[in-house]
Amino acid sequence: MTPKIIEKIKEVEASKGVKVLLAVESGSRAWGFASPDSDYDIRFIYRHEKDWYLSPWDKDETIEFMTEDDLDGSGWDLRKTFHLLLKSNAALLSWFYSPIVYMEDTRFMELFRPLADACFSPIAVSYHYLSMSKKYLEACRADEVKLKSYFYCLRTALTGKWIIEKGSVPPVLFSDLLILVDDETKAKIENLISLKATKGESYYHPNDWELFDFLEKTIAENEEKSKSLSGGKVDKGEMERVFREILKL
Repeated sequence: MTPKIIEKIKEVEASKGVKVLLAVESGSRAWGFASPDSDYDIRFIYRHEKDWYLSPWDKDETIEFMTEDDLDGSGWDLRKTFHLLLKSNAALLSWFYSPIVYMEDTRFMELFRPLADACFSPIAVSYHYLSMSKKYLEACRADEVKLKSYFYCLRTALTGKWIIEKGSVPPVLFSDLLILVDDETKAKIENLISLKATKGESYYHPNDWELFDFLEKTIAENEEKSKSLSGGKVDKGEMERVFREILKL
């Protein structure tokens, strides 16, 4: 599908008059636990020509598309990207660590990646994943659970645990998070990954209550420990300098 995805991105560039600076996979395919019928979650950052940013009026800063062959695309303009970076937006930060990259402007990455790392706020991103994991935990509180929900809960809970224990931007690839769990729990999760690769998105699986207890305990610990985390190191002057540099690309 990669050639088709790149073709679609180039079509967006031509039709919208923009330059795509980064396009990656986000979602279960990037996380490493896709189902056979998972769609492609394409996320991208783009910029307009310089004059576009000189208007005093608010403009649409998002481009979205959905194709018949399950290409789900969503992109953010450079200015919107900087506003979200200022807030240490968890989704945006994850794009820079996706293991599946479709298009990438090397100079853009050289300029922007250090900003992303500096603006990373452990407390803000931790609370984002905590909120998500608590919601998914309730969806898993049943004798039969949608396997997709179980993995969403596992991913967000372990991502929160990573931030607390490692203090760095968490990895996107789910398997990288498994260093945080004991061998028995890891084996259970890896068996579920193998199963999910053979089942559709709507598949329900009997609950493993021991694994559920692990999730419940992990999320409770994350909630308590998140309170003492630090914020990001925002330098607006440096961000403005980098913004202007990127507009020259």
